[in-house]
Amino acid sequence: MRLEPRDKTSLYLRAMVPVGAGVAALLFCSVLILWAGGSPVKAFELFIKGSVGSKFALSETLTRTIPLIFTGLAVAVAFRAKLWNIGAEGQLYAGACMATWLGTGMLELPNWLMIPTLFSAGALAGGLLLLGPTLLKNWLAVDEVVTTLLLNFIVLLFVNWLVFGPWKDPMAMGWPQAAPVVDSAVLPPLLSKTRLHWGIVIALASGVIVWFVMRFTTWGYEIRAVGNNRQASVFAGIPVNGVIIRTAFISGGLAGIAGVSELCGLKGYLTLDLSPGFGYSGIVVAMLAALHPLGVILAALFVAMLSIGADSMSRSLNISNYIADVATAVSLLAVLVSMMLTRYRIKWR
Repeated sequence: MRLEPRDKTSLYLRAMVPVGAGVAALLFCSVLILWAGGSPVKAFELFIKGSVGSKFALSETLTRTIPLIFTGLAVAVAFRAKLWNIGAEGQLYAGACMATWLGTGMLELPNWLMIPTLFSAGALAGGLLLLGPTLLKNWLAVDEVVTTLLLNFIVLLFVNWLVFGPWKDPMAMGWPQAAPVVDSAVLPPLLSKTRLHWGIVIALASGVIVWFVMRFTTWGYEIRAVGNNRQASVFAGIPVNGVIIRTAFISGGLAGIAGVSELCGLKGYLTLDLSPGFGYSGIVVAMLAALHPLGVILAALFVAMLSIGADSMSRSLNISNYIADVATAVSLLAVLVSMMLTRYRIKWR
């Protein structure tokens, strides 16, 4: 048995990669549910009902989708240029910190001006955080996987110091948190009596904009060219280091926006549990989408449904909601295997 490169990969085959991954994950989870003593049919019925079966369930799923779209886009853009950004979690918190600093009284602006200002500042903070590892990669060949990953822990320790120290809200009861943002910094709700906010509109628009930039602009072409063949890009006259730096700002900026969205749209204040790992989940989302910006939206919705639906299922059937984590992991593994099989075919001797 050997692997032989395919001459051409059909659109149908590439489109079936994420679909097949999702089906494989659900089939594997069915085995786990049976092993736990539950009924897969009943479990999936509760899963669908808990994730999209009512206005409240759908709104919670869409609310969870918002940061996953931003972090998924951040990872997809970076990975396209072979900039292995594993630091979206830290960049998310960097954006939230910047929004907290500016949005808790430093700026006095109307809502229509405050929101764009905070999102821009959060994007700048996320981009600057990724700039350091990118410069180390470009000029000293330091592995950005290590530097971006370690920066996550540094940023979290910094946030811990802020919320327990200088930014601690003396009026907060229980778990330490920073002061809440002013009213003009709050993203308005999109649906009444739900937590869904206008961040979903910004996230969807971001996905379309990133797709357009990557597909139809010189910037996008250069990012794809550097990712496909860095050496050939140098010979073609593309400023590779400049493209990598530009990509870092876009990628880190998108992750920073995720932090601003969660802060201003959902939490209202900075705390250590602002993100339950959205930065790391963004890697899964991007890979499920095969790094396609529009696919990121669907992949983020799928991962959000797994998370919200598994919580509802576990409460009703007394089955661990960690099944959602298993399904996400299996989906990622299935995508990786499927992506390999779209590039190579198995030849039996």
